[in-house]
Amino acid sequence: MGTSLHEKSSSEKIGDHHDLTPIPTKDEEAAILAVSEAERKRVLRKMDFHLLPFVSFLYLLSFLDRANIGNAKIAGMSHDLHLDGLKYNIIAAVFFLPYAFFEVPSNICLKLFRPSVWIPSIMVAWGTVMTLMCLCKTYEALIIARVFLGLTEAGLFPGITFYLSLWYRRRDVAQRIAIFFSAATIAGAFGGLLAFGIEHMEGIGGLYGWQWIFCLEGMATVVFAFLSYFFMYDYPETAGFLTDSERTMVVDMLKEDRHGLSTGFQGKYIVQALTDKRTWFQTGIYMGLLIPLYAISLFTPTIVNELGFEAADAQLLTVPPFFCGCVMTILFGHYSDKLNKRGPFIIGGCLLSFIGYVVLYTQEAAGASYVGAILTATGVYPCVPVTLAWVGSSAGGDLRRGVALAIVIGMGNLGGICSSFIYIKPPRFHLGHGMIMGWLWVAIFFSCLCMYDFNRQNKLKEARCRAENIDESREEEFKEMGNDSPLFRYTL
Repeated sequence: MGTSLHEKSSSEKIGDHHDLTPIPTKDEEAAILAVSEAERKRVLRKMDFHLLPFVSFLYLLSFLDRANIGNAKIAGMSHDLHLDGLKYNIIAAVFFLPYAFFEVPSNICLKLFRPSVWIPSIMVAWGTVMTLMCLCKTYEALIIARVFLGLTEAGLFPGITFYLSLWYRRRDVAQRIAIFFSAATIAGAFGGLLAFGIEHMEGIGGLYGWQWIFCLEGMATVVFAFLSYFFMYDYPETAGFLTDSERTMVVDMLKEDRHGLSTGFQGKYIVQALTDKRTWFQTGIYMGLLIPLYAISLFTPTIVNELGFEAADAQLLTVPPFFCGCVMTILFGHYSDKLNKRGPFIIGGCLLSFIGYVVLYTQEAAGASYVGAILTATGVYPCVPVTLAWVGSSAGGDLRRGVALAIVIGMGNLGGICSSFIYIKPPRFHLGHGMIMGWLWVAIFFSCLCMYDFNRQNKLKEARCRAENIDESREEEFKEMGNDSPLFRYTL
């Protein structure tokens, strides 16, 4: 019986060993995927090693320089400069006006210039201002110095957050931002220890101990800023520590994560970020977190001091709250990425911090109140990096993401003005604690609102993709739509 043409053709193909491409079995496919994922993790660890310690130390210096005014206050600054009434509160507050409004322009500059040029340059600027603050001998001079400190320091935090989003996928970035942001809690702890030691330089060079706090911490920033020009990497495509194959892998991962959305610089992407209601929802979350956070950094030394401890002991007792906040920040970031969830972690952290403020509000005993102070920092600090990861993952396209992050961080930092004026009635500070409890519930409300809206948007996008047969092969059509693209999915 003859062989059909189809059978003959198939037989010839099977017999031709040169043209045969073996089809991998399911076990082989699983092994290939496992190797691929293992290789991805190896490359991510390599990036972590080269990027995270560096940017974390940058932020440690930034937060140290921003918050050391609280340590200087109880180290004698209030007495020496006659900061009675609300003068200290005004000094703390003026920092936040230029700090808030310069963040969006700074992130745009970061997109226009290379990170290895822009970020070290603003570091040199604020480090110089910080160093020269040691020469301030009047209330008015300190106000001027704090204004310039806010202006020059504004670009670092949103800039580094945006910078990390250019290296890591959305599902990987929360843990990295948490590690980077944990430097703020280390700065809070280290600032107390450092201030305790520097206070003993009282009289050297004709300067008070609190003036040496400004001088030495500012000089450290300037020195590290100059080193940053030579050691900071720009983008994955040009990273010298990655091999050619590793660079290709990272670029492919990022391309897959961005769903083909634009990485170019066009004014319309700025408008998209400004007019997106979800940017402003997340601004509400961030402001609800930043007011407690700045209150903790600016007034924890004062609160602890008012519990009945001596000034030197109060400096040391500020360490445990920030240390606990640091540990919890890293844990929240890790599990937020592992579960790919953001909102539930923010709500949980806010509730923990709320309990701490209830304790501070209701308890008079120093021991119980101190436990409350620890809970406040432990709860609120971890929420900040999770929120920023959420903002970055909710904005499609590089420029739109950078502007959205700058808006959220900039407007949220206006909350620092509120933080500066609510702790004015020692020793119980009922007004301050009560205000903070209210702002924590603002953050919880907007977190719930975002989770609801993002879930609804994801369902609408999935329905549209099914109805119109939209998949990744058509991503070029939606390249300029940002997170309005039907292929884009929000993280809850």
